[in-house]
Parts: sequence; C-alpha cells; structure tokens
Amino acid sequence: MNGNILLIIIALISLAAGGIITYLFHLMILRNRSTNIIKEAEAEAEVIRKDKILQAKEKFLQLKSEHEKVINDKNQRVQVAENTLRQREGSLSQKTEDIHRKNKEVDAIRDNLAHQLEILERKKEELDKSHKQQVEQLETISQLSADEARNQLIESLKDEAKSEAMSSINEIVDEAKLTANREAKNIVVKTIQRVATETAIENSVTVFNIDNDEIKGRIIGREGRNIRALEAATGIEIIVDDTPEAIILSGFDPVRREIARLALHQLVTDGRIHPARIEEVVNKTQKQIEEEIAEVGKRTVIDLGIHGIHPELIRLVGKMKYRSSYGQNLLQHSREVANLCAVMASELDLNAKLAKRAGLLHDIGKVPDDEPELPHAVLGMKLAEKHKEKAEVCNAIGSHHDEVEMNTLLAPIVQVCDAISGARPGARREIVESYIKRLKELEALALSYPGVSKTYAIQAGRELRVIVGSEKVSDKDAESLSYDIAKKIQDEMTYPGQVKITVIRETRAVSYAK
Repeated sequence: MNGNILLIIIALISLAAGGIITYLFHLMILRNRSTNIIKEAEAEAEVIRKDKILQAKEKFLQLKSEHEKVINDKNQRVQVAENTLRQREGSLSQKTEDIHRKNKEVDAIRDNLAHQLEILERKKEELDKSHKQQVEQLETISQLSADEARNQLIESLKDEAKSEAMSSINEIVDEAKLTANREAKNIVVKTIQRVATETAIENSVTVFNIDNDEIKGRIIGREGRNIRALEAATGIEIIVDDTPEAIILSGFDPVRREIARLALHQLVTDGRIHPARIEEVVNKTQKQIEEEIAEVGKRTVIDLGIHGIHPELIRLVGKMKYRSSYGQNLLQHSREVANLCAVMASELDLNAKLAKRAGLLHDIGKVPDDEPELPHAVLGMKLAEKHKEKAEVCNAIGSHHDEVEMNTLLAPIVQVCDAISGARPGARREIVESYIKRLKELEALALSYPGVSKTYAIQAGRELRVIVGSEKVSDKDAESLSYDIAKKIQDEMTYPGQVKITVIRETRAVSYAK
C-alpha cells in the first residue's frame, strides 16, 4: 500500500517537472521571438527615418528651386519695368525738347502776326477813308443818302432772293431725300418685304350660324328667359331677328363675344337649353377661354423667341388675340411690329431681341383687366415697369405715340414699325365719316390760300391736287405755295403715311375759227 502511494507521488512529481520544463522552453522561444521582432522594428524604423530624411531633403530642394524661380521672374519683371521707365524718360525728354522748340516757333509766329496785324490796321484805316470818300461822291452824284440807296437795293433784290431761296430749298430737300433718306428707305422696304401681313377683320359683331330657324325659339325660351340668362351671363347682346339661319352676337368686348359664341354652340349641340345649364356652360367656357388666352400668349412668345417675360404680361399678350384696332387684329399687329422692329434693329446694328420685345409689348395697354383713364401707351409703360421690364423697353412702349419723351434708339424704331404696320394698304379700316371729313379738311386747307381756284384730294387722301390761276400765281410762286401747303398740313392735320401736294398752273389760249 505504501509502495503504491510512493509510485503515485513519484509519477506526479515527474509530470510536474515535465510541465515546468515545457513552460521554460516555450518562454525561451517567446523571448527569442520578441527579441527578433524588436530588432526588425528597429531596422524598419531606421529605414523609415532615412526615407523621411530623403523626402524632406527633396521637398526642401524643390521649394528652394521654386523660390529661386519666383525670385528670378520678379527680377526679370523689375528689369523690364526699369527698361520701360528708361525708355519713357527718354521719350519724355525728347517731347520736352520738342515742346520747347515749338514754343519758340510759336513765339516767333506770334510776333510776326502782331506785326502783320499792325500793317492790316493801317491799311484798314486807309480803306475806310477811301470808302467814305467814295460814298460821299456817290451820294453827291445820285442825290441819295447811303441808307436810302441800301433800302432801294434791298427792295429790288427781295423778290429775286425769295425765288432763289425757294429754289435752293427745293434743291436741298431733293438732295436730302436722295442722300440722307436712301438708306432709311432701303431699310424700311427690306423690313416690310421680309414680314408677312394680313388684312383687316371684323371687330364688333359675330354671326352665329344655325341649321334651322326652330332653334331660335329654343334659344329665346319661354317668355325670353333663356336669352335673358345668356345675355346676363355673357354681357353680350344677342339679336334674334328675321335673318335666316343666323343669330347676331353684338358687343365691343371680343373676349365676351367669343365666350358667348362658344357657349351658344355647345348649348345648341347639346340640346339642353335652360337658365341653370346656360350658367354652367358659360362658366365652363370662360375657364376654357382663359386657358386658351394663356396658351396663345405662351405660344406667341415662343414663336418669336422672346424669353423671361412675366406670366401676367404673357396673359395680356394672349388676350390681344381677341382685340382689334381699326379692324386690325391686335395680336397679329403686335407680332408684325415685333418682327419689323427686329429686322430694322438688325439693319441698324442694334439689339434685335430687345427691339422685338418692345414691339410685341407696345400695345399691351389696350388690353388691361381694368379701364383706367390713361392713354394706352402710358398704361402699357406702367404695366411693363410693374413687371420689371428693362427701361429701354418701357420707354419705347410709352413713347410710341409721343406721350412720353424718347430716351433710347429703340423708341423711334417701335414708333416707325407701328406706323408701317398700321398704315400699309389693307391693314386698317377707317370709319367712312372720319375719312370723308379728312378729305374735306385737306381740300379746304389748300383752298384757303390766295390764287387757288380748285382742290382735289385723290388716291384715298394721299395726294392733293391744287389748281391755281395762271394770272394770279407765277411758276416760282407755285413752288412756294406747294411747300407752304405741305408744311401747314404737316403741322395741323393727322393722317396715315404721307400726302403729296401737286400745284398745277396752266395757261390756256382759246380762239374760234368762223
């Protein structure tokens, strides 16, 4: 029993000794590894230190070279500046010497001129004495004083001078028209030729066609309630008379007239016509027209290539589609003026885009949402200023009818292009009464001059023929009369385009063979 215990103890002791030996062995291995790792780390640190030192040296050399290069560049610039200053000093010295020399020459010339002036003064005194003696001799011979002789000479030369002056005026005017206006005419002709035009349209009445006259009764309704509801909703007078298959929509607001036409068309197509339905259709149609106005405005500015216009101005541009002036559609007129302005501005080397913008917006004051007591040009200018348009555009809008002073070159271009678009044949319809009144005023104005026997306004008032008596008006007086009549018409009358004045003087010799 004791022997077994001893064996067990010996075994335990041997196992413990083997573990200690193993632990010591591993400890030695780890110590060797840590030593190797430390040596390797020290070697890597040394390598890194050397690399950093080399990089620092390279960076230092690079910075040094760059610094030297900058210093060399500065030195070169300083050298160039010094050379330039030396050259300028030399040039200034030369100029100073030239100025001194010229001053000496000027002094010499001044002394010479003073001497010559003294000589001239003496000669002038001698001439005055001689002239006085001659005048006294002439007064003794003619028995007239100098003032009386001068007055007679002035009177004798007055008529001749007047006729020569009139001839000179005509020659100067003709020459100016041939030279100064040649380029302007070419520009205007090219501008007109390059822009398409349209003729006048109706402006106060719309005719609504129907299939048969039975629909008229349905539109009128029981005791006229349908037509009253339609007139109240649209603000348009609806005339149902004996005209076959037609109803007349009358009103001065073309937008309301178009709303009434479309609403009536939808009501007739649908067949349900009563006051509630009328109000519903009119409201729906009004929204459609407003959307169409906005769309027309957007399409117009896109077609013309104009950008950055305020949405409110775009809406007013679209609204011009339903407005006319003297029978001319306002939107078409504004598009035409915009294109004319762009062409004319490009011919004159001005900003064509700005000119086109001003041309499109020049009549924007004719379609406001309210009706203020202002001329349309001034109102359009205020609307453009409100919506942040450029000052050149605002001035061109406000001054195209001379209510505002022109401050830019765009203003006369817009005014001229507006006149071109409005005054061309077929552009506008003139009221018959005002047209006849203008022709009578033309004839009466020319007839008020002495020596005029008959006057005839021809070619739609663009030419005035003036018949004068040969015994009262001479050929030279005819030229003066033509000029005076043209000037008075230009100052006192308003007319489109220009008026040609032709004075006709004829001498008739009549005899009879018996």
